[in-house]
Amino acid sequence: MRSEILRRSRALFDRMLLADNAYAFLFDQDDSGEVVSFDCETSGFDILADDVISIAAIKIRGNTILTSETFRALIRPGAAMEVSAIKVHQLREADVKEGRTIREVMPEFLRFIGSRPLVGYWVSFDVRMINKYLFGMLNINLPNRQIDVSELYYERKYGKAPPGTEIDLRYAAIAADLDLTMLPQHDAFNDALTAAQMYVILKDMQRRGVRIPRQRATPRTGDFSV
Repeated sequence: MRSEILRRSRALFDRMLLADNAYAFLFDQDDSGEVVSFDCETSGFDILADDVISIAAIKIRGNTILTSETFRALIRPGAAMEVSAIKVHQLREADVKEGRTIREVMPEFLRFIGSRPLVGYWVSFDVRMINKYLFGMLNINLPNRQIDVSELYYERKYGKAPPGTEIDLRYAAIAADLDLTMLPQHDAFNDALTAAQMYVILKDMQRRGVRIPRQRATPRTGDFSV
């Protein structure tokens, strides 16, 4: 609740700082009933120094993932590609050199998401990557509410866990518990689609009051928690 109050307060402040009123729709009340699952791949893992090289986003309406309503963009980075990042997402400099610039892509991306809530796995990282460009363009940060599937998963599996319970929020662990087929990871579209599937399943579990079974950690010597 506190984080939501802070987000709304920041949004009110940013609305006054918005450099281009053509993007005032980002601050509109969202009445679409939709959320957007999105993911970014980056040239490295430093938010300040590295660049976004691909973005994918998919709209979700209720329990339906709208694969016919998607956004995909390959982006030519300004920063050099790190070998460690290339090993993760398998995109080389040669693969992205024909991509558009982030300034060309951002207007389309912003119109696609509108003021809808944003869904993702550790979505705050992706939002911070977008924000570093958005601030330079419009003098604001994304005002959209963020929904992290790892938090939804935590609530369904560990929300009532006793002290000492071993907690595993890895992407693979969530997919396994939700019986999802693992698509090749670190592809922006695949990751956005898998996060969308996680979201739909976990929200359905919330509505039905279903929890995810957990294994308790083996008590350590002298640990009598139950």
